[in-house]
Amino acid sequence: MRLSPTALAAAVLMLAATGPAQAAQVSRVDIVGLDEAMTENVRVSLSLVDAIGDELSGRRLAYLVREAEDETREALEPFGYYDPTITVERTRDEGPVAVTVAVQPGTPVRVRRADVAILGEGARDRYLREELADFRPQPGDVLDHPTYEAAKTRITRRLAERGYFDAGFASRRVEVTRAENAADIDLVWESGVRYDMGEVTFTQDPRIIRPQLLEQLVYWDTGSYYHQGKLDRLRQSLARLDYFASIDIQPRPEDAQGTLVPVTVELTPAKRSVYTAGLSYGTDSGAGVRLGLERRYLNQRGHKALAQLDYAQQRKTLTLQYRIPAFAWLDGWYTFSAQAADEQTDYQDSRRIEFVGSRSGEINEHLTAVASIHALRERWLYRVADDGEGALAIPDYRYATFTYPSLRAEYVDADDVLFPRDALAGTLLLRGGVEGAGSDADFAQARATAHWYRGLGDNNRLIVRGELGHTFTDTVVDMPPSLRFFAGGDRSIRGYAYQEVSPRIDTDFGPYSVGARNVATASVEFEHYFNDNWGAAGFVDSGSAFDETPDWRTGVGVGVRWRSPVGPLRLDVAHGLDDPDSDFQLYLSIGTAL
Repeated sequence: MRLSPTALAAAVLMLAATGPAQAAQVSRVDIVGLDEAMTENVRVSLSLVDAIGDELSGRRLAYLVREAEDETREALEPFGYYDPTITVERTRDEGPVAVTVAVQPGTPVRVRRADVAILGEGARDRYLREELADFRPQPGDVLDHPTYEAAKTRITRRLAERGYFDAGFASRRVEVTRAENAADIDLVWESGVRYDMGEVTFTQDPRIIRPQLLEQLVYWDTGSYYHQGKLDRLRQSLARLDYFASIDIQPRPEDAQGTLVPVTVELTPAKRSVYTAGLSYGTDSGAGVRLGLERRYLNQRGHKALAQLDYAQQRKTLTLQYRIPAFAWLDGWYTFSAQAADEQTDYQDSRRIEFVGSRSGEINEHLTAVASIHALRERWLYRVADDGEGALAIPDYRYATFTYPSLRAEYVDADDVLFPRDALAGTLLLRGGVEGAGSDADFAQARATAHWYRGLGDNNRLIVRGELGHTFTDTVVDMPPSLRFFAGGDRSIRGYAYQEVSPRIDTDFGPYSVGARNVATASVEFEHYFNDNWGAAGFVDSGSAFDETPDWRTGVGVGVRWRSPVGPLRLDVAHGLDDPDSDFQLYLSIGTAL
């Protein structure tokens, strides 16, 4: 059969109409009308967003646009919005398609009733009752599912931390009445019995420390109530020993004998010897080299040893140290050390050797104390004499021997030890000696320092620190420099050199600081960070080291900050405002001052 020209043209048009639809591409998806959190949740829920940049058929694009309304509605439910008004529009100007999802959240669903309870032994647990009292959301609050889930998870975790290993849900239901924009929460746990602390077993492969020594760190009695915090403290005590590369503490409620939960502690020994070598530079010591050797464990009794040499242009120090673990009363160490030091700085000329025996102990999680006895022999430049005719300068040195006890307390309460934004730290040092009982003069001395950190917004920190010290003695002239007070330097008044601020004597070699009976310094510093790692600082330091009347010195400066893995690296340039010996001081330091 032959087709007419008109029929042939109609057939061609029909074939064209049934051919493939024109492809389209989504260039962007805009979401308007919501806050940041809801916008982000909607965005990650939209299939349209996943399809940005893909070539789509017209049918596929139409399907994704229809689905966008349902996906947006579901994404808003966790925030308590169950009846939003959603409009999805697409625009195309001879190119990629732009889609706009406009949302009016509407009236949120609020909690009408919240029945939250713990049944069983846990109902009488005071700390669990406090957790229930803090449960959110409460009646009248918007039903926020992330908040609800976080509260539910927190109480479940708290039950496990306090030894209710058989705890489970007796009821777990959230009913939403959309017509009334109301939600009813029914959440009930059955706690079961509370378990107790069972036997603790230590395993080492290979064994490097006597188990009897490690068992002294277990401060609780078998049969006492179970609490995860006990195991956390044990982990911290083991970590501070620095014997082990890894510490794995596992309670085994599945192997409980009655209510006694056994605990297994698996320990992997760390490398026995640590060698250190490197170059060093200090604004107060000059260029130098540092060599060190530490034995983390000398024997199965856990003894440690350290030898370190710091040999710099202006300061040389050799330190030998021997430590024995002391756990009978408080976590800590018996430490015996000897140190020889030679300081020939711009403001100091002294040599000393000191022997120290100490006992440290952790009073609580914030407070540590160290009691020690010191034996010190020191020589220092006192004045420069001549031959009577001014032709020959002869250094005149003084010598002193002091044997005295000291007590040092350190307090640290910080949200982050390496980079604190909310922290308070301080030290208090008390020491004194008696003439004729190992010391060349009577003296008593007190020194206190404090540091306060406060975050201001997301990118700023305010740091305030202070220092006060006083020496009770009638013969300050007999006190060696290491027992006197100085100011100036990196952690003092940064506009002045190390120990520059102090009473002085004038010599043919220049002015020498002799130290003072008192010290008072203060500092205010503001830091601003431009990103996660880099920032800048400005600061003002002021203070004095003095015998009778303070002669205040003030320094100002700016610095660069970098958040390193071991604490902030600080590069500061400072200038003294009260006739410093040098125009500017440059300081480079790393680590927090806590």
